[in-house]
Amino acid sequence: MTTAYKNRIQEFKVALSEEKINLQTLRELCFNGIPFEGGIRALCWKILLNYLPLDQSLWDSFLQKQREVYSQFLKEMIIQPGIAKANLGLSREDVTLEDHPLNPNPDSRWNTYFKDNEILLQIDKDVRRLYPDMAFFQRPTEYPCQLILDPQNDYETLRRRVEQTTLKAQTVNRNRSGVTNVSSPGKALNVYPSNEYEVLPNGSEAHWEVVERILFIYAKLNPGIAYVQGMNEIVGPVYYTFATDPNSQWKEHAEADTFFCFTNLMSENRDNFIKSLDDSQCGITYKMESVYSMLKEKDMELYLKLEEQNIKPQYFTFRWLTLLLSQEFLLPDVIRIWDTLFSDQDRFHFLILVCCAMLILIRDSLLTGDFTINMRLLQDYPISDVHHILTKAKELQDNS
Repeated sequence: MTTAYKNRIQEFKVALSEEKINLQTLRELCFNGIPFEGGIRALCWKILLNYLPLDQSLWDSFLQKQREVYSQFLKEMIIQPGIAKANLGLSREDVTLEDHPLNPNPDSRWNTYFKDNEILLQIDKDVRRLYPDMAFFQRPTEYPCQLILDPQNDYETLRRRVEQTTLKAQTVNRNRSGVTNVSSPGKALNVYPSNEYEVLPNGSEAHWEVVERILFIYAKLNPGIAYVQGMNEIVGPVYYTFATDPNSQWKEHAEADTFFCFTNLMSENRDNFIKSLDDSQCGITYKMESVYSMLKEKDMELYLKLEEQNIKPQYFTFRWLTLLLSQEFLLPDVIRIWDTLFSDQDRFHFLILVCCAMLILIRDSLLTGDFTINMRLLQDYPISDVHHILTKAKELQDNS
């Protein structure tokens, strides 16, 4: 560890030791990257994502309250529906005239349970393949949810609920572009062969199962947006950062803390996931066009080349913007980019600057390439040095 790096860690420690944290000072420090050592990054993200109050004297009572609230969500949205289903019974003689699986009443418990299952199946499919090149999400967490895995009670976990789901009707999945995939009845049962993932012993759960629970609770609490494919890519790096915190007192509560930080991040980013808002000023179309507007201002020659080849911003910036570049780089690099994004007061404007910088840094290749070559470059971005990209984005910001 270099002396300069040690000094940098010390600067963070000083900033984080203030009883009332100076947000501006912290933002300026975080903009150039946050050290992992001592759990500094995880702590800074919790502050930058407006989760922890700036007054440290409030932290203990605030965290206790938030974690109790999250436990209540688990009881109401995962444990109780499982108990209710067990009590209702799934055999024919247990179905009442008032409430039965074909009851069209929207207040029917069966109706809600089946609707939730559709969302859960989509979440399950996405979280199981989260960062497949890393073993982390398949590994067991050191802190399984004792509330649900209580050995005294055989509560239904979401994993078991997915495995037991037998929807008699066809399972319909709609992706972000509105494309509908209809799979045959019962197909959901065999989506994952039992040997695809290592079976963990009773009382254990993998990190992906924790992420699944976070997304399911979020979907239940936000029925207007529920779950849209891609949210798993937003929650993944946040959970990874909190669940690898070297400070075990924080790591133990990674699930609850991730849920609230993800909720705060989505409150700023959710319009990108709502199809009906796509063409509004807060929607994704406007943001994608903003990348080209900025490019036109910064590099007219490159802008005209992309226009001439009819390479529309939605062909590549849709994924860049909605997923905060989480699919374009390896996880450690994504986390480094997010250090800067989260620390910028106008974080989503800075994201547009980063996208513009990414284009300008490969301008020579784009200016000589044809449509096919350029599309390949943009959909599989060639530069892996994120420091270089962030430096260029800052330069564009300073010159605007």
